[in-house]
Amino acid sequence: MDLVQRYIAAVQRELPQTKRDEIGRELNANIMDQLDMLSEQRGELAEADIAAVLKQMGHPRTVAQQFVPPQPLISPGYMSLYKSTLFMVLGILFLLQVVDSTSAWLSSQMSFLLYMKSLASGFMQDVLLGFTSITLAFWLMSRFEPGQSSQCEQSWQPEQLPKAGPHWQHISLQDIFTDLATYVFLLIVIWFPLWLSPEQLANSRFLFTDSAHQILKWASPLALLGIANSLWQLKQRFWSRSMLLSNIVLNAAFVAVILLLVASDPLLKLETEAWQGVLQLEQLERAAVTGLVITAMFPLWEVVRDILRLRKLA
Repeated sequence: MDLVQRYIAAVQRELPQTKRDEIGRELNANIMDQLDMLSEQRGELAEADIAAVLKQMGHPRTVAQQFVPPQPLISPGYMSLYKSTLFMVLGILFLLQVVDSTSAWLSSQMSFLLYMKSLASGFMQDVLLGFTSITLAFWLMSRFEPGQSSQCEQSWQPEQLPKAGPHWQHISLQDIFTDLATYVFLLIVIWFPLWLSPEQLANSRFLFTDSAHQILKWASPLALLGIANSLWQLKQRFWSRSMLLSNIVLNAAFVAVILLLVASDPLLKLETEAWQGVLQLEQLERAAVTGLVITAMFPLWEVVRDILRLRKLA
């Protein structure tokens, strides 16, 4: 029976110290019962027969986890709150990184590729710090108060549940923070000259002409309304008729502003010497207009989508 003792010892090594003896005795009794039943059928058992029984029971680590299930890093009672907190904090960190990187890009001669690299690398550093801090905090909460549900879960009332509806009525945090980052980026692009010194302003990059910049300034209230609308969505997290209507009006207004930019002539303020031998200014102007038309397709698609959703709700 040396093989049985070795198997039990392997299982005990995977168990907490306080439970090894008790589970070891229970496991030994279980194995011996199986071997006794088998010996009644076959007579004296060979070591291969014992090994077959132990093989059928499973790997020692698997058997140990059946007696003492492994405790997850984050307690299930905290998992929903953990994910919501993680998405919320990472979304805010992304907004702050957009502000920082965009300000640095507009006030220097940094290329667009370096801007994207700065945005990505800065956000990844924030993600590592935020993810580590939040996970560590919830791990400590799970160790001290394992399995306890949040106050919100304890005090919920069935009458407070939202109405049943199609899956698209739930607004994801990813969509909300993507919209917030877009509106913040637009406001920074429009108003960045306000916090630059004359020297920084002379070295800054701004491709739009004065007339195009004036149109963007007129669009500033739309960006502020977009931020307020996104915060409203963040609070409700559920599409309603009023929210769909506000989203339709907001996106339709952005489509109109983009088309006004397309119609403004000229659109770009470029230095001829900087682009000589690379691209003609007419080609750059055409590429910028095409890019704006493609950009207008996104809010236009949201307008059509929300109109269809309104009809479904009706």
